[in-house]
Amino acid sequence: MSATLHPHSLLHPTDTAKQAGDFMPLLGTDHVEFYVGNAKQAAHYYRTAFGMSLVAYCGPETGHHDRASYVVQQGKVRFVLTTALRSTHPIAAHTHRHGDGVRAVALLVDDARQAWEQATLRGAVSALEPVTLRDEYGETTVASIRTYGETVHTFVERGNYRGAFLPGYRAILHDPIAQPVGLLHIDHMVGNVGWHQMDEWVGFYERVMGFRLYQHFDDKDISTEYSALMSKVMANGNGYVKFPINEPAEGRHKSQVEEFLEFYDGPGVQHIALATQDILHTVRSLQRQGVEFLHVPHSYYSELEQRVGHIDEPICDLEELGILVDRDDEGYMLQIFTRPVEDRPTLFFEIIQRKGSRGFGKGNFRALFEAIEREQQARGNF
Repeated sequence: MSATLHPHSLLHPTDTAKQAGDFMPLLGTDHVEFYVGNAKQAAHYYRTAFGMSLVAYCGPETGHHDRASYVVQQGKVRFVLTTALRSTHPIAAHTHRHGDGVRAVALLVDDARQAWEQATLRGAVSALEPVTLRDEYGETTVASIRTYGETVHTFVERGNYRGAFLPGYRAILHDPIAQPVGLLHIDHMVGNVGWHQMDEWVGFYERVMGFRLYQHFDDKDISTEYSALMSKVMANGNGYVKFPINEPAEGRHKSQVEEFLEFYDGPGVQHIALATQDILHTVRSLQRQGVEFLHVPHSYYSELEQRVGHIDEPICDLEELGILVDRDDEGYMLQIFTRPVEDRPTLFFEIIQRKGSRGFGKGNFRALFEAIEREQQARGNF
């Protein structure tokens, strides 16, 4: 498993990360690894639809005869698409059960061994003991712990590595297909867990990784006439990494979390929020390249200015694209959600632009969830 866990760098000031009392300083999200049924085709989708560039590859041509991995990147957003080459490989079992989905959320650290030791000392179950990988570009150390479902967190230490990605990967110097859309970095990643498991995993992140409760939403905040869920947002000590954790709540119909758990066959990463500095440009580009978004009714925009006050973006443009807006004491934010990017109604993406706000769109929850319910109804899963 050691060579399937992959990085590069989200460079943040190291001294900022080492805050007092933070026993596991994280420098940011290094990459997200997906286990998929066909990595070549999945990589092509993220290149043509999301405009990401192919930057590295490993497979039989690089000495890895059981799997293939394609590394795609835009800004500091880095995805690794990995597939099994034989039906007996554990990756094949993962995709058979879950479909295409997130296996590893990799976190950049100064010392991967120390991060792994701190986590396992506090009760985390090891998925990969620290291993150092080397090639002509230097060395990098990785280690992993288990989290909800079959998801793992991988600690990546790459201060002494200058290659394109990880040892064992071949660099791709130019991608003629990619058309970037302005993606900058991962803003947050949302995990769905089972009934009454949210607080268990909130406790895990507090105890094992030193995270703190950042925001909390109950079923009164996140509900419609028909369905509801609960959510707590966990953030690490310096705030670079944020993981909202969702669980189902009682409602008249099946919630989006219940639908995810059913089709993913267990807990997992529900969506990844990707940051941009110009959401109008990014969303127009994504739509032009084939990405499908949830539909928002006209009534949402007829009341928007009254609810959020003055904003810089023309409301007619926001309505044309289906972009939501929410304001808090620090500013406002703009967000939009894709439809599921798999045939199973599991993984989707959020595009987000922050203009001061550090929230998660509480004022948009009802409009968003009603849009998701319309999709569920069309699938017959409501």
